Amino acid sequence: MAAPVRQAQSLLGLAATLGPGFRGYRAPPPPRRWPGPWWPDPDDPLTPRWQLGPRYAAKQFARHGAASGVAAGSLWPSQEQLRELEAEESEWYPSLAAMQESVRVQQLAEEQKRKAREQLIAESMAKMPQMIENWRRQQQERREKEKADKERRAQLQAEAQERLGYHVDPRSARFQELLQDLEKQQRKRLKEEKQRQKKEARAAALAATTVQDPAASVEPSS
Repeated sequence: MAAPVRQAQSLLGLAATLGPGFRGYRAPPPPRRWPGPWWPDPDDPLTPRWQLGPRYAAKQFARHGAASGVAAGSLWPSQEQLRELEAEESEWYPSLAAMQESVRVQQLAEEQKRKAREQLIAESMAKMPQMIENWRRQQQERREKEKADKERRAQLQAEAQERLGYHVDPRSARFQELLQDLEKQQRKRLKEEKQRQKKEARAAALAATTVQDPAASVEPSS
């Protein structure tokens, strides 16, 4: 109680200090509302468009009731507006059942995705020992091939060195040409050897078939 009194006394003291010519602040009175419903002039170009529509009529009815002269039934939306509102509601505000179904479908898809991932992991883990074994075999084959190529290259270089003499520089063009010729001859011999082995394998398979089914090799008598 003492605080408001001291505040009032300080204001009075300030007014006395400023002198009799001082005039305190006076707020303007609030705007007076029209006592009854007010309808704008539709012919006035300054009239806002929203005041000429049903929105303004609904506002007047909400403020003045039946005295506004607005029929309450005219404030309800039309059939076309209802259809638009229902379409908008169904698009932007789905029902609880629709949202539950959407959540259920999403959870089902996530569960299927999780099971598929787990199955893929299990299958990969089951194949892991065989994959490791295949990788080790490939590495071993690669090392053996590199070793064989190195030995073959050394053998060809030794043969070329023997033909040209040990005084020839292995980096010379003559030595490299002879080495390439020897490599071509060796590849040709390997190709001929593979073809011979294939022919022998086919002949052996044909002979085995003839032994198993001798009637097939007998020609019919005329």
